[in-house]
Amino acid sequence: MNKRILSIVAVGALALGLAACSSSGGSSGGSTAGGKTVPTVKIMVGGIDKQIYLPYQLAQQLGYYKKYGVNAELSTEQNGGVGAEDAMASGQVDFAGAWYIHAIDFQSKGKDVINVVQLSGAPGERIMCTPKSGVHSPSDIKGKKMGVTDLGSGTDELTQFIALKAGVKHSDYSTVAVHAGSTAIAALQQGSVDCAMTTQPTVGALESKNIAYSAVDLATTGGALKALGGEWPAAGLLGNATWVKQNPVATQGVVNALVATMHWINTHTAAQIADKLPQDFVQNATITKDQYVKALAQDKGQFLPDGIMPAGGPATVLAMEKALGVDTSKVTLANTFTNKYAQAANKLEGTQVTTSPAGANG
Repeated sequence: MNKRILSIVAVGALALGLAACSSSGGSSGGSTAGGKTVPTVKIMVGGIDKQIYLPYQLAQQLGYYKKYGVNAELSTEQNGGVGAEDAMASGQVDFAGAWYIHAIDFQSKGKDVINVVQLSGAPGERIMCTPKSGVHSPSDIKGKKMGVTDLGSGTDELTQFIALKAGVKHSDYSTVAVHAGSTAIAALQQGSVDCAMTTQPTVGALESKNIAYSAVDLATTGGALKALGGEWPAAGLLGNATWVKQNPVATQGVVNALVATMHWINTHTAAQIADKLPQDFVQNATITKDQYVKALAQDKGQFLPDGIMPAGGPATVLAMEKALGVDTSKVTLANTFTNKYAQAANKLEGTQVTTSPAGANG
């Protein structure tokens, strides 16, 4: 009889534990605060120390995830490892801090991925070239060795598109995966590549050491418009559409935190932002804090203050995919992103939407 009672108690405890996990709205269950379950949400970022992705860590430093009712577990993709977007698509994490273009790529392959908040309206990248390269415009790419983060990555596709617009075919130059940070710097310094597409703070480090100069600017809205022919939304938060629908509370909590962070970025200086970030993000072997702040002040305009997908942006990215030969027949553009979570976040914050929004489902 005692064994039967213990068995019943154990089963009951297990059932309660499973119920708690299923009601948490996140992949890893959740913690309890004030009698309320707080969902845990796993987010992998495509380089968490890159300036283009700084809102993810900044939201953590400001305490915004906690403020808006989620426990965010942040991680970063590693060189040669699984990309953030692939980790999300395979269910290893709930969200990917990655480029919006991947939502279109996944849908072209029959996978339903959606962008739930948009952080930037420009790629935040520059094509950095060595003094010996002779590259000063996209047409000069012909015959050169071009560095990208990874083969098939967003930087690879951007390089192809910029070259194509200048009449340079992919077969006219070679592509090398140099990743980011110290490996990208070493590739340029050693002559393994003539140019590399990269972001801050790597750009600042290359310039300060006279290793490379900026040949093509994709870091500012004006530069992106000139090189790409339209607004080009880059950094965003991508999730499996089914997971997002099943976890609306957790999704809204993360978006609330990120939209609040975008407004904080918009109303604070580069120096104030740098002061809130982890020390090793803003000062390390490749860059000083002064250089980091200078670079951020230069490129801070890429961040959207309201998290809204810019009108015309998705169409520009889709046009690029078509130009590169991607079969987009399965893509319904309106299903690749949504503004509803960002709009709700702005309403909650009492902040004004300043971006002209693109239309989307939901």
